[in-house]
Amino acid sequence: MYTHQKQVFTSGTPIQEAKKAIIMIHGRGGSAEDIASLSRHLHLDGMAIYAPQATRHSWYPYSFLAPVEENQPALDSALDSIDQVVNDLVEAGITTENIYFLGFSQGACLTLEYTARHAKRYGGIIALTGGLIGETLETDNYQGDFAGTPVFISTGNPDPHVPVSRVEESVSILEDLNASVTSRIYPGRMHTISPDEINLVNQHIL
Repeated sequence: MYTHQKQVFTSGTPIQEAKKAIIMIHGRGGSAEDIASLSRHLHLDGMAIYAPQATRHSWYPYSFLAPVEENQPALDSALDSIDQVVNDLVEAGITTENIYFLGFSQGACLTLEYTARHAKRYGGIIALTGGLIGETLETDNYQGDFAGTPVFISTGNPDPHVPVSRVEESVSILEDLNASVTSRIYPGRMHTISPDEINLVNQHIL
């Protein structure tokens, strides 16, 4: 469970032809193919789609609100998996300004944690029901400058996994790193992806 093997599902435009790429990160219990299937609802024309697969369908064992050490070494292994995908894309000729990230739930938390630890100008960051990881947020972990990277972050109110307070904390940290953040809190929404979120992502990020 704790060491993620390098398994990546790819679709969309072949990397040799693509000018942009998106890394799509599934949630707990999900799969790379599941999250990649969202592409039919998103404006991803011309993009290579890379979706890493977590070992046993989970990136780390406990809640993202647990103390970080309780989710180790799985969390570091998960972050390294994302870093490997980013490096593969850069080696293939995709600049970081043309790399996008999308995650849902546990995958959204991992998306935010990775990008905030490696803040730079990306194409865009989409965190569908997620927040930065840890019982308390260690701001020293978050380095760099997003240089205006557009970010979308959401949750329901209440959500069984991602409280509104953590989304608000995350927005503040991302904005301090110069991200351009669009956030939405959806009263009474189930732990799912709503049509409104898809519309906002297509309008503001893609």
